[in-house]
Amino acid sequence: MQAAEPFISPSLQRSKRFATLALIVVVVIWLGLIVSAKLWPDYAWLIHILMLSAEAGVVGGLADWYAITVLFRNPFGKLPIPRFLRDHTEIIPRNKARIAESMGRFVQENFLSPQVVEKSLQNADLSLAVGQWLANPQNNAQVVQVIQQTAPKVFDFVGQEQIADFIQNNSVQWLRNTQMNRLASEMLRAVLDNDFHQDVLQRGLDLAHDWVVNHPERTRELTRILFKELGVWKLAKSASWIGIDLQQRSIDSLIAKVESMLADPQHPWRQYIEDRAQTLMLDLANPESIASLRLNAGKDALLDSPPLLNFISGAVVILCDAIKQDLMQEESGIALNLRAALRQLGENLMHNQDVRTLLNQRLTGLAITFSDQYSDKIIRYISERIHEWDSREMIDKIENEVGGDLHMIRVNGVVVGAFIGLALGVIRAIMDYVL
Repeated sequence: MQAAEPFISPSLQRSKRFATLALIVVVVIWLGLIVSAKLWPDYAWLIHILMLSAEAGVVGGLADWYAITVLFRNPFGKLPIPRFLRDHTEIIPRNKARIAESMGRFVQENFLSPQVVEKSLQNADLSLAVGQWLANPQNNAQVVQVIQQTAPKVFDFVGQEQIADFIQNNSVQWLRNTQMNRLASEMLRAVLDNDFHQDVLQRGLDLAHDWVVNHPERTRELTRILFKELGVWKLAKSASWIGIDLQQRSIDSLIAKVESMLADPQHPWRQYIEDRAQTLMLDLANPESIASLRLNAGKDALLDSPPLLNFISGAVVILCDAIKQDLMQEESGIALNLRAALRQLGENLMHNQDVRTLLNQRLTGLAITFSDQYSDKIIRYISERIHEWDSREMIDKIENEVGGDLHMIRVNGVVVGAFIGLALGVIRAIMDYVL
């Protein structure tokens, strides 16, 4: 089987033809001038000047042809030539290893060193560029489209049951290794420090008050059920015979208590809730407290419950299927929400200087760490790949990229040599005339 012919780019072919044609033309002119000097001896002085110009053009063209050729191959073939000439042909193939290491060092010193990376990223607002890109509707639409096309295929390839097993096993393992008391304590601390519990309590009291006031019949029905459960319904019914409506009094008392709590932020019941939450937070911070032991024991009991594990697996399968079906629709709700979220994220990055500054610092730190840890491996990989290149293939690649310009140097050699020869010929003619 014959080896495939090397690919030669059209620009390289044109440059080679043009350079060869220029050399042939100047050789023909030189030969023509030699003949002309014999035919018109009266004009020999002028023809000799032009002949010297043509000779210099031929020499320049041939010298540049030789210089360019020895970069890639040996122009002498198998001819016996002195060693000092042979050792300075095929310069690129002979020095492939040195070129590989030199290119590796160049990339490392000028692109991947931590100092260069840090200097390059100091004045670059990467997070702003990311924000502007995400805020562009076309860009976030492309991101969401890729997700829409990829996610259903991932679900089909991996399998929803395997995803469910993976999530179940990893989440259960994480929960087993997590002390829930510490997590619950920190969550309570965040709620109490931000007075979020007071907002929730205020909102809950408002809703309860409005519902009781606007639904009197339903409230009386719930009160009757409560009295029956407590075993005091007969007593309340007997009191109504003597004109005492215990139901309504209980409702009125409840409304009064709610209204007093709404009106007084320092109400004893509010303070009691605050104190109990603070006490619970401190108890949960202690892993040996009764509350912590009960919470962790309850967690372990739940994790050992087969119904709970089956519920988690089933819920994940249902969720994956719902996500897949939604993403496959043309008007996907998840896709629309993702686009809105990405656009909002981009706009937030664009308008929040503090966040951008923090992100840029983190990104710069990551880039410096990456360059410090992996630049040697990247450079070694580049050098190894260059070492593995076939010499003929490497020459073809380099020649196709820069050979066109190199062969145009041959044309320049012909032209420049011709002008230099012309100048020398004129100078010689002047000197002969003067002397």
